[in-house]
Amino acid sequence: MSSVTTAVNPVLRVAPADPAAAAAYFRASLVFHADVSDVAAALAADGDPGFVVLDSRSTASWDQGHIPGAVHLPTALIPEQAEQLLDKSVPVVTYCWGPGCNGATRAALALAELGFQVKEMLGGFEYWAREGFAYETWQGPARGAADPLTAPVDSEDCGC
Repeated sequence: MSSVTTAVNPVLRVAPADPAAAAAYFRASLVFHADVSDVAAALAADGDPGFVVLDSRSTASWDQGHIPGAVHLPTALIPEQAEQLLDKSVPVVTYCWGPGCNGATRAALALAELGFQVKEMLGGFEYWAREGFAYETWQGPARGAADPLTAPVDSEDCGC
């Protein structure tokens, strides 16, 4: 009789959390994050979306492209200017370049430390543009085709 040892794969080397702990973790994630599609849908709906979008990048980056209606406030200026530009009773959704940048996280931290309600938009401006949503540049409005690797091609809804 031979004994076969099965190696645990890298995914299961650390066991998944129990369902209650997983539910708490993922619920907390949704408290802190919003995704590009949900932000776009809320902004496109009739009426006040109930939040303001804040672009925390530099002026050169803002000029290159930003979400229509966003407030421009670079992260370094948040401590001195946030209370003049934003209302603490209105939640703020921060964004920066994209998933490889933590500028929106730093901006969200700075705003939270000042007493603002805040969420970070996952994907940042990169995914806003890649999902085919309209944006503004220093030259005016722009919009690219949706990238089929990040957004549905034949539907407004990804089914998530």
